[in-house]
Parts: sequence; structure tokens; C-alpha cells
Amino acid sequence: MSFRNDFLWGGAISANQVEGAFDAYGKGLSVADVASYKPNLNVEDYAGHNKVTSKMIEDAVADKTTKFYPKRRGIDFYHHYKEDIKLFAEMGFKALRISIAWTRIFPTGEEKEPNKEGIKYYQNIFMKCPCI
Repeated sequence: MSFRNDFLWGGAISANQVEGAFDAYGKGLSVADVASYKPNLNVEDYAGHNKVTSKMIEDAVADKTTKFYPKRRGIDFYHHYKEDIKLFAEMGFKALRISIAWTRIFPTGEEKEPNKEGIKYYQNIFMKCPCI
């Protein structure tokens, strides 16, 4: 089996899994940013891993670290997108689907105007992606 020459190899990344920079440049906290790592729970305890209480959210907001909040770190695509996009190109990617962290654009969800730093970040990513 072979693919046509114009077949688009590509990949996809999710903002909440890769971006990092959870508290930088005006970004607000998202659900992913307050989802904590629970090392003492059995991996099969789905309900326990997904349980969120108001107290847990308050604790997460107060905790400015990434120790128990792995999605706050991601792979730090926020600071390394140029190198990462270059690696994707070296792998032969011709297409890349990304998601947007809306808390980077509208930090609280109640803003009248978008966060300029968030808009600039996504514009920079799009400009860095090579055109086909």
C-alpha cells in the first residue's frame, strides 16, 4: 500500500496537555490547571480521580506550584513552540491541529476584550507553521 504524494501527514496537540505557562502572560486558570495528580488512588478509581470539590478548587487556586498539577507544566510548548514546530517538520508533518486554551484569550471568561498576550501567542504559532 502506498499513499498519494499529496497525502498530508500530521499530528495534533491539546493546549491543556502541552502548553504549560499556566500562570503567565495573563492566562486564567482552567479546569485542567486545577486537576490534581492523586498518587494514592488506585488507577481504576475513575470517580476518585475525577472528583472535584469547591475546597479542592480553592486549594488549587492557592497553590502556585506545578507539583500536584501536571497539566500546568505540559511540555512547555508555550516557551518552546518554535523548536517543537521545527521537530514536527523534521518528522515530515505537513499538518498540525492544535487546540486553543480559551483561558489564555479570556482569562476569567467575563472580559469584554481578549488578552492581547494570548492573541499574540497564537498568532506567533500560526506564523511559525510553514505553509504547504
